[in-house]
Amino acid sequence: MSSAAGTYIEVEPGVELFVQEAGSGDPIVFIPGFTFTTEVFSAQMEHFSKTNRTIVFDPRSHGRSSITLHGNDYVTHGSDLAAVMAALELENVTLVGWSFGCLTIWEYIRQHGTENIKSLIFVDMPPKSLSINQETEWVEGTLDDIGGAYNAFLRNPMGQREFINGYTTGVMIQRELGEEELNWIVEQSMKTPYYIAANLFASGMFSDYREEAKRAGSSVPTLNIVAEHWADKANEYLQKLTPNANVKVLGGHMMFWEHSEKFNEIVAQFLSGQK
Repeated sequence: MSSAAGTYIEVEPGVELFVQEAGSGDPIVFIPGFTFTTEVFSAQMEHFSKTNRTIVFDPRSHGRSSITLHGNDYVTHGSDLAAVMAALELENVTLVGWSFGCLTIWEYIRQHGTENIKSLIFVDMPPKSLSINQETEWVEGTLDDIGGAYNAFLRNPMGQREFINGYTTGVMIQRELGEEELNWIVEQSMKTPYYIAANLFASGMFSDYREEAKRAGSSVPTLNIVAEHWADKANEYLQKLTPNANVKVLGGHMMFWEHSEKFNEIVAQFLSGQK
């Protein structure tokens, strides 16, 4: 991502977010998921900066942004997104959230509505992570599985590393990863301390943004890109909740990195329909 300029934006006194941007035109903002950084979107930055003002940032306590002991929740992340958009004077913006980055967008909509948004792209995240009706609803997992992950893994750096390692090979990437690639992905996550990762995990898992997802899908052009492993359930759920939104299926949870050309093509096609 050497072609993208890096800067810092203060979102509250003493808290700075690391922001990279390149290109010009209609703005598009990419928001990483749980504990990940700007680096995962390098293929998107390279591709879309040819046609758009393309922006990606490290959320609070991620990557090169300030590590803080407060605000490690998606209510604050939504406010942080609003601060970044205001500082960059973004209007008529397309927001792209991956995983828990979708929660940041839904929280922004809860706080500020959709007035300044041109279109929305949600990458592989249900708007409500947990449900007692997991047989019929699209959720992150069973209550027992999510509680088990929280208590077993997010208690020390070794556990966090093990958790991300297993999630990467089991859910995020479909092909066999070399040791160097796998270590790179895991180390992106490890820039967030385990005790903050635990806060974010709990905040994300206890979120409920179904109303914001409905509002988004009915008021602005919306695209959901979901992974293959749960596509049937996700598609059925989204058709009921947000019938006006588009749904595309591709790869694993980190499909924009593994299948970047196909992903970029899906997004470019969607964006071209908004002109």
